[in-house]
Amino acid sequence: MTQQTTLHAAFAGHVAAALDALEAAGTLPAGLSRAAVAVEPPRDPAHGDLATNAAMVLAKPAGMNPRALAEALVTELAKIPSVTAAEIAGPGFINLRLNAAAWLDELRTIAALGNDYGRSTVGVGTTVNVEYVSANPTGPMHMGHCRGAVVGDALASLLEAAGHKVIREYYVNDAGAQVDVLARSVHVRYREALGENVGDIPEGLYPGEYLIPVGQDLAREFGDKYAAAPDSEWLALFRNRAVAAMLVMIKADLALLGIHHDLFSSEAELQAAGKPDEAEAWLRAHDLVYDGHLEAPKGKTPEDWEPVELPLFRSTKFGDDQDRPIKKSDGSWTYFGADLAYHFQKAQSADALVDIWGADHAGTVKRIKAAVAAMTGAEGTPTPFEVKLVQMVQLMKGGQPFKMSKRAGNFVTLADVVEMVGKDVVRFTMLTRKPDAQMDFDFDKVVEASKDNPVFYVQYAHARIRSTLRKAAGEGMAPSAEHLELLGEEELGLIKLAAQFPRLIEAAAAAREPHRVAFYLYDLAAALHGYWNLGNDRPEKRFIVAQDINLTGARLYLATQIGQLIRNGLALLGVEAVEEM
Repeated sequence: MTQQTTLHAAFAGHVAAALDALEAAGTLPAGLSRAAVAVEPPRDPAHGDLATNAAMVLAKPAGMNPRALAEALVTELAKIPSVTAAEIAGPGFINLRLNAAAWLDELRTIAALGNDYGRSTVGVGTTVNVEYVSANPTGPMHMGHCRGAVVGDALASLLEAAGHKVIREYYVNDAGAQVDVLARSVHVRYREALGENVGDIPEGLYPGEYLIPVGQDLAREFGDKYAAAPDSEWLALFRNRAVAAMLVMIKADLALLGIHHDLFSSEAELQAAGKPDEAEAWLRAHDLVYDGHLEAPKGKTPEDWEPVELPLFRSTKFGDDQDRPIKKSDGSWTYFGADLAYHFQKAQSADALVDIWGADHAGTVKRIKAAVAAMTGAEGTPTPFEVKLVQMVQLMKGGQPFKMSKRAGNFVTLADVVEMVGKDVVRFTMLTRKPDAQMDFDFDKVVEASKDNPVFYVQYAHARIRSTLRKAAGEGMAPSAEHLELLGEEELGLIKLAAQFPRLIEAAAAAREPHRVAFYLYDLAAALHGYWNLGNDRPEKRFIVAQDINLTGARLYLATQIGQLIRNGLALLGVEAVEEM
């Protein structure tokens, strides 16, 4: 990455230098934590260009009056050449106003950094494991998986942009009862491929047509060897072959969205390697698992309920409302028991963990976070672990819920949707709302050419810029940084919004919220379209002013950098920027 300091980073450095000066002068005690000190745009642009809370957050630990500390800081910050005013607001916030040259320099920085503008080094030296999708390997990807897939993939890219090393992981749940059901479903298709009339697929099995080729492959390889054989002879084989075939299908479906994982971890392999047993032994050694009885179910107790002694994890010690079993009464692992071993394994190779889960798993978040805190924090600080919940997506078309897919059996496949509207529309749309908010994916609206369609609105802004640059080139005009001083307040407003991009990337990565990038791109597109519309009524405000080649060059240079930012933001979301619409 090209070494060049962005404006927000430079002013964070200026504030740090001002605090250093106050420490050196004895005004401020040395050694105070500055972790909460921020430099950001004020909520109201009328208050200035940048604001810092340094005096507010350091006054108490310094034993000082916030306003007195702010006054000392203002004296230092006013010495910065690009600062035209440093003012105290309220109880001790500091607002800064910058000269135009500072913003024009930032425009040049965007040009110099190009694709790297917005990239950061804050995460360098830390590895984050992002686990996402992790759908049961029982069929093709459906739209219930799509949103979590996009959110997880965009988050992984965002964390990389912030400097982290990222492990993109998919946890294959191939050890549960559902894969036995899959194997039995494939056995039906295997018998069908041999010529048997199997009739309707039995209740409880997977009816989707996607299993027909799997059955055919097995029929070609084994003939009728397992057609009438007891399941003890074929169940394990069919299970392994079916899971392998489903993973091929799942990877192909995800590739349609541009999603590729670094690691596919098998639950079956985890159990075969004895990892849950190791985790249980470790937890018992630390008095975090004991043999006890579950409480009776709340409400009316079933007549056949009997208390059974089970190994219970002390999750109440970590804020859960009851201790949780890690094994079932038949000795097999509960999902939680296998899951805590899996997370313990992940923590061995990462400094932080992030899981993207469907909202239907909300009830298990507290206990798994408790287990990870217990197992990774025994020797010191627990491995940071977050679970991001993603709500379901309601598919709509023509004002009605979208109908089911025959191929899948009972759901709309991801491949169907990508084929209908394209990868970029699907990816961007999935990030236009916070993941924990309900979403309607309306096939009519996501392809609509209007301001109400964020995908179109952002893509159109980039296409407009590229079209303008092509038109200018045809008239013998080109972007130029020679006369940027000709840019006025409206143009500076665009630059100020553009300059927030690096800070946004760091904040969104820290919060694990990739949708912030989509929101920002919409705001940037709106500002670009707003500026463009000025020229509809005032020709002198257009990007191309034929009679003023210097002003046109400066505006084209500005447009070029806004286009660069839109491309950078879309790239993080896994969306291509279009050249024309």
